[in-house]
Amino acid sequence: MRDKTKLSEKQKNILRFMEQYIEGHGFPPTIREIGNAIGIQSTSVVNYNLNKLVVAGYLTREAQAARGLRLVNKDGSGKRRGSNAAVSKTNSTVQVVGQIVAGFPLPIPDDMAAAFSEESIEIMPSMLHGNDISEVFALRVKGESMIDAMITEGDIVIFHKQSTANNGEMVAAWLPERNETTLKRFYREGEQIRLQPAHPTMPAIMVHSSKCEIQGRVLAVIRPNV
Repeated sequence: MRDKTKLSEKQKNILRFMEQYIEGHGFPPTIREIGNAIGIQSTSVVNYNLNKLVVAGYLTREAQAARGLRLVNKDGSGKRRGSNAAVSKTNSTVQVVGQIVAGFPLPIPDDMAAAFSEESIEIMPSMLHGNDISEVFALRVKGESMIDAMITEGDIVIFHKQSTANNGEMVAAWLPERNETTLKRFYREGEQIRLQPAHPTMPAIMVHSSKCEIQGRVLAVIRPNV
């Protein structure tokens, strides 16, 4: 039987943050996000404590998965707690309408949506976060600029259709002057928009607010066959 009194304060804080993060986002945080949230600068220290939590039976880790951290329920199952704890038995089907670049933006061909129009994916109702299924769409990721947000090439991102976003939210941003679309974190800085990758070597994209259109906000990320 697990005994939380044997955990360090760092480890208890990690568990609390992970529960809150999964509740709000529908997918686990990155190691860097955990460190920033609980005040640990060293990712190796975060990783050490995560491994301790795995040994103690509170987490599981999938080394090759883009979102490899999982909270373990009290019954020992590896299901995520939080927003996915109480799941309806009826899944929803979302159309994968195209491809989005998580990297340096690339031109999107006119027939991109048509090329992917027959692809769809089933999602749990909890991933909708209360949004109507008619207001949700999916895009397949190309590129690695969001790797530190545990989003990698081939993942499918679920979006809520909307034209506005709050600072720090991950969005699908359309850059009409370039005829390009991209997946980045959104930040408004005066009249400028900063589209920030989650990658240590990739620079942000800076555009005037009139030249950036938000198409959707990230609700969840799915890695097929994982």
